[in-house]
Amino acid sequence: MRVTTGVVRHRRHKKIRKLAKGYRGMRSSTFKLANQAVMKAGQHSYIDRKKKKRTFRALWITRLNAAVRAQGMSYSRFINGLKAKNIELDRKALSELAISDPKVFEQVVKAVA
Repeated sequence: MRVTTGVVRHRRHKKIRKLAKGYRGMRSSTFKLANQAVMKAGQHSYIDRKKKKRTFRALWITRLNAAVRAQGMSYSRFINGLKAKNIELDRKALSELAISDPKVFEQVVKAVA
């Protein structure tokens, strides 16, 4: 007895086309092109989730460097001082402090110096 894949295939194609909604041209309507586009988009999103962490760390370091130089110290000396004094604040928290509460950040810099 022969079994057709009609319903199963239709559902699978429909799922892929739904994921490709909004893509340009035949990439949104044709299963073969939509499948390729969705697979590539998935690869990009996986890679960019990793890149996002790097980008934010670079942003925090840039902000910290600017804030610490305004206090008359270099970024590398500041981080070295933090480690020497066992002050365990990460770069994200420090950059938020530098932006939102400069007086507290100034005290942290003085504690390190």
